[in-house]
Amino acid sequence: MEMEALVTMGLCVGGIVLVFLASILSRSVKQIYQYERGVVFQLGRYLRTLDPGLRIVIPIVQEIRKVDMRIKTAEIPRQEVMTRDNIPLLINAVVYFKVISPEDVIIKIEDHVFAVRQYTQAALRDVIGNSEMDFVLTEREQIAESIKKIVDSETSGWGVDVEAIKIQEVELPSEMKRAMAKQAEAERERRAVIIASQGELSASENLREAAENLAKSPGALHLRTLQTIRDIASDPSEKIVLFMPSDIGATMSHLIGTKK
Repeated sequence: MEMEALVTMGLCVGGIVLVFLASILSRSVKQIYQYERGVVFQLGRYLRTLDPGLRIVIPIVQEIRKVDMRIKTAEIPRQEVMTRDNIPLLINAVVYFKVISPEDVIIKIEDHVFAVRQYTQAALRDVIGNSEMDFVLTEREQIAESIKKIVDSETSGWGVDVEAIKIQEVELPSEMKRAMAKQAEAERERRAVIIASQGELSASENLREAAENLAKSPGALHLRTLQTIRDIASDPSEKIVLFMPSDIGATMSHLIGTKK
């Protein structure tokens, strides 16, 4: 009986030890995916950064923090910004960034996604506030590049690299929209008048050249007159043609001179 009790106790102790070792082993083995890096702390101090794969850490003594290295997207909510020429604009944007230094992201800043979003929002207000409305509407790429440089210069110390910033939408006040619509309509009318006047000028030059060419040949003018008569109406019943001598003018002058 005593032997059986000892065996049973030994089995219990062995089972407990196995469970403890299995628990330690499960806590020691960490799997890091390809898009992640593992930042290891030993007794609260930074030790090293682990690459993807199965890694061993010492429980209780060491702790691992995983960092996602993929490109993240942070939306800057729509906000009203006053331009340099005192016009309020509603603008929203999107910033694309990724982590380039996992240890800096963990050690130097608490929440790098929130920090990047807030800093981009502040930079957007500064850049738009120092620009005029026409420049904001026509040079979105340049505005976005200026914001990117400001944000990137600050976030590089956090272990973050800003890939791009895109201004999605710029909304104008309704009064400004109506004013710009009137301006665009006036501009189109001005262009239409200029095009029409250029057409009249070209037509007059062509008519002058045609008249000079017709004047060189006496018969050409008669042929042109007959073509004009033919084109007056497609239906012959709708036009009446009266033929008169071509030298009627000379004949009338001769008769008037004879009477005198």
